[in-house]
Formats: sequence, structure tokens, C-alpha cells
Amino acid sequence: MNVLERYEPLVDDVEAFRATCDRPLPSVVRANTIKTTVERTRRALEEAGIDHEQTAWHPGLFRLPDDQPGVNWPYVYGWLHGQEEVSALPARVLDPQPGERVWDACAAPGSKTTQLAALMDDTGLVVATDNNLGRISALRSNTERLGVTNAAVTREDARNHSLKPFDNEPYDRALVDVPCSCEGTIRKNPDTLDEWTLEHVTGIAGVQRAILGRAIEVTRPGGTVVYSTCTFAPEENEAILDYALAEYPCRVVDFDCPLDSAPGVTEWQDEVFDESVTRAKRIYPHHNDTGGFFCAKLEVTDK
Repeated sequence: MNVLERYEPLVDDVEAFRATCDRPLPSVVRANTIKTTVERTRRALEEAGIDHEQTAWHPGLFRLPDDQPGVNWPYVYGWLHGQEEVSALPARVLDPQPGERVWDACAAPGSKTTQLAALMDDTGLVVATDNNLGRISALRSNTERLGVTNAAVTREDARNHSLKPFDNEPYDRALVDVPCSCEGTIRKNPDTLDEWTLEHVTGIAGVQRAILGRAIEVTRPGGTVVYSTCTFAPEENEAILDYALAEYPCRVVDFDCPLDSAPGVTEWQDEVFDESVTRAKRIYPHHNDTGGFFCAKLEVTDK
């Protein structure tokens, strides 16, 4: 069975879903407002003769139908950063404010870290964590190229993240974009499905549960945690939320999604999940001509 057949019962239009998954993913760049403005970026693309299309839901994102993200001077100058369109959603949902303390739990290579910093006007603190030294190198390179100064990079397992280096003070918000089976990336990484196994899905779910749990623990009551993946698997999405709701002081809250989406599912095979997981958003490739994605917003309650 093709892996995608597994999810056909969840999809509103199977034919459109499969057809979109077979098409290449458009190249997208994000304007880096730490160094420039969206309007200056648009003019720079025009002056460089680069075809571009500004996305309707996020004015700082540009699709480049005839150009790769890193082969133009605005990119080299740090005005642009290549970022898959749908992956720009979690930071927008987290909505960090200038001066706040934010944890990016699985940060490398830094697309979301640098987006968070820009949303915060490069003030406050973004703690960017990863446990892979090679990926941390890319994270540091991207923060430097984009002019980020409010990020502190830590190499550690996010499941055991320590607040000690940061005065043991909890975070206002945490972004938990966890490692996953990556089925939603097949438009740019077709080999993903060839490497897919159910054993990997169930195994990585244990890591996801622990990272989300730690994020809730280190975020203050009333603070926000956003959980996201680029997989369709309920084992890695709604099941993780269901676990967090049972084990940690939190609740799933609704949010306005600027992209077309479907609600989280409450039943999958033999599992039944908490009704509140319907407040999460499932974004399928055919909804917005993007990759596949899952995003949920949680509020930390009194501990």
C-alpha cells in the first residue's frame, strides 16, 4: 500500500490530494524585517528581475516560480531567507511579542528561530535549542546572516532542556516544531515515503511527547505553546496532544488560521482523542498548494 493511502479517510478530496503531492513544491522566501522591510524586499526583487508572487496570507512571503531562493543578491545581503510557505505558520500562531522570553525547542537550521526574532523586533530572548552539531552550525550561520542578536543557541536534548543558564526563569512562549516522519515534505523530498515505516512513526512519537511535555513545564502559567509537525500521521499529531492534555497542565485553544485547513481528528483506527484536538489545524498540500502540516496552540494552565 502506498503510504498516502493510509490517510485517504481523513482527506476531503483524495484525487486533488494525490495530484498535488505529485507536483514539485514552489520555492518561497521570507523577507527578513530585521534588516529591511517587506516593501524594500519587493522592490529589490523587481530590480533584480526576479519573478515573484506575494502570498495573500503573509505579505512577507514571496513565491519565486523561476528562481531558487539562494541565488540572488537580496538573499546574500540577508534580506531574504528560504522558507517553505506553510512552515511560516507556527511562529505567526505563537505571536511572540517584543521583549518576551521564547524557547524554540527544535530550532535548527533556524528558519523559525529567525522568524521569531523578527516578530520580536530582535528584542527579548529567543533560546534556540538543537542536539545535532551539524545542524547547529547551520542555525548559527543563518542567525548571523540575517542579523539576529537576541538568540542564544544551546546544544542539548530538548527533552531535558535546562533553565539554569537563563536564571531559572520560565518562558512566555515556546515553539515545539518537532522531528517527525515528514510525510508532508514529499513535494520537495519524494524519497521520504520510500523510507517510511510505522515503527519510525511510533518511535518518534515518544520523543515528541517528551519534548512537548518539557515545553509545557518550562512555560509560565498563562503562556503559550505551539506544537507543529510536517506529517499527516495522527500518531504524531492528535495523539500527542491527547497525551499532553492528560499528563500536563494545559488546554488546546482555537486560533484563526490564515490558510485553508481541516480540523484535528478525534478518531483514528482504534484510538479516540480528546474533543478539543479539533481546535488544531490540518493543512493538506491541495488546500493551499503547499506542503502538508499540522499546527496546534496550547495555553499552559496553573501548575
